[in-house]
Amino acid sequence: MTIRTRLTLWFAAVLIVSLLAMLALSYYEFVVEPRSQPRGPKAVSETQQAGADASEVAEALLWCGIPALAIGLGGGWWLMRRTLAPMKSLTQAAETITEHNLSKRLPRSGNGDELDRLTDVFNQMTSRLDQSFARIREFTLHASHELKTPLTVMHGELETALRNETVSEAQRSRLESQLDEIQRLTRIVDGLTLLTKANSGQIPLARDPVRLDELVREAYTDAQSLARPNKIQVNLADCEELSVTGDRHRLRQLLLNLSDNAIKYNRQTGTVALSLRRAGEMAEISIANTGPGIGPDSLPRIFDPFFRGDSSHSQEVEGCGLGLSIARWITTAHAGTIQITSRPGQLTTAFVRLPLLRDRDI
Repeated sequence: MTIRTRLTLWFAAVLIVSLLAMLALSYYEFVVEPRSQPRGPKAVSETQQAGADASEVAEALLWCGIPALAIGLGGGWWLMRRTLAPMKSLTQAAETITEHNLSKRLPRSGNGDELDRLTDVFNQMTSRLDQSFARIREFTLHASHELKTPLTVMHGELETALRNETVSEAQRSRLESQLDEIQRLTRIVDGLTLLTKANSGQIPLARDPVRLDELVREAYTDAQSLARPNKIQVNLADCEELSVTGDRHRLRQLLLNLSDNAIKYNRQTGTVALSLRRAGEMAEISIANTGPGIGPDSLPRIFDPFFRGDSSHSQEVEGCGLGLSIARWITTAHAGTIQITSRPGQLTTAFVRLPLLRDRDI
């Protein structure tokens, strides 16, 4: 039965009930009640009779119309609520579907109405999307695998050529430039492989107790080395002794990616500030820099693969545009959150919050 037919039948039932109530009240008002009252003297003036009739009409409208109106409004409200309830449930279920759980199916009512058919169409659409995403991941993995071999061969040949003492300075410069590009391509391929495997759940993560303060201090030392050529000052403000549950290697990669970004997208003689604090039941890591900042239009896309923000500035910075995407995956895989705030020209800060180690996790 269609929703249109069901609504028609339900509303017709509400109107019938309302009409029956009005008829019953009217019958009582005009038939039953007058019979129960004693007859008055026949010498009643026409004016008095007209007033009595008007009073009876007003009383009938009061005692019959208002209950009928209440029944109609209440029935209509119940009807709309009953009709829209499946749509509300469908909307709430659809809001939970993302690119990471496209295999999830929305519950069907099975009654064959428009909403049930719409749910079936939506499930078929998400199924096709899931298959498309799977093919894209499979293609990316195969392409990355096939690219690794020629890149490795070219890398080895260039290194061999650079060791040749007969190479002129001009040739050496070209070879070094080509080697840099090969290394950049290799990093892109490795990053794509990592993200593709991560999105398909093919990368297992360790679940061990990890001293987060030790990793932050290591990241601080690494950042100082990376910042030295550009005379960027790296500071470690707070570093509380906190532990989390996770993969030490991936967490170190997370901190290194964020520190590297804070240094690359900074100004000469700028500063980078790292800190680790406790925020309730979470460990909060902040990495701030004094770079040019990120515009409000770019902030929502900052974690997208290959998104580099201001293209004029990004062309001057080495990188493949996958660092923040990998950082978001590592954070999400550890049940944490990552957020970047920016005041262009003043301060850009990356906040990472991870659940603290609990006693039962030890």
